[in-house]
Amino acid sequence: MTPTPLIEARDLVKDFGPTRVIHGVSLDVMRGETLGLVGESGSGKSTIARLLLRLIEPTGGKVLFHDAVESTARTYDLLQLNSSEMRSLRRRLSIVFQDPYSALNPRMSVRQILSEPFAIHDEQPSQGLNGRLHELLAEVGLDASALRRYPHEFSGGQRQRISIARAIALRPELLVLDEPVSALDVSVGAQVINLLRDLQQRYGLTYLFISHSMPLVRYLCHRVAVMQQGRIVEIGTWSEVCDRPREPYTQQLLAATPELLALDAPRIR
Repeated sequence: MTPTPLIEARDLVKDFGPTRVIHGVSLDVMRGETLGLVGESGSGKSTIARLLLRLIEPTGGKVLFHDAVESTARTYDLLQLNSSEMRSLRRRLSIVFQDPYSALNPRMSVRQILSEPFAIHDEQPSQGLNGRLHELLAEVGLDASALRRYPHEFSGGQRQRISIARAIALRPELLVLDEPVSALDVSVGAQVINLLRDLQQRYGLTYLFISHSMPLVRYLCHRVAVMQQGRIVEIGTWSEVCDRPREPYTQQLLAATPELLALDAPRIR
């Protein structure tokens, strides 16, 4: 079956004041795949993620979302939608942020944190809210007793699992993972990476995985795009980019990051 794009960026440009940080980036995220977006700090990876989700507005370009759920297939230009139209699509686009310590509101219990997406989108789970919250925690490897606790009572890895549970609460189609393990210890990060892979296989999720670690994207991703100074300099399958890199910059990234030894399962082929 020929892969089809879920979301496309076309000639994206972003200026912050007089400085251009994204220079005409085009890329496709195919339905059901993990696309790795890799580059050093400051290369523009997180800016691309926020542009794709329209968390910030681009200076120029298009972001196209291909809807295959409705009875009549339709393509949306996200940048042309009004606030109400964009709100209705946001339940299908979600993000896990880098820092699990700042991503969760310390004044909210886990129950409140996980209930929030359902309240925002006025959705009632078929099994009831309480049943869905228990299910979400089980999916990320946490006990239901977590619901009454607060973020400060959890470790960094547990907080990131709660962030992932919140991100998948409404069964989104695209999940942006913005360096989700860079703030965690290697062994804990490896457990989170394996959890993300299991969730993708179970629910057919599409991932945009942002990282500065070539070994991580080699392990998790089907395709890899390499960013340098706001431009895509190389893109291809994980084997093309990680085993046979063409660009000197890609070769430097591969040489600069050690292998991640804590991952305990074979990578996706």
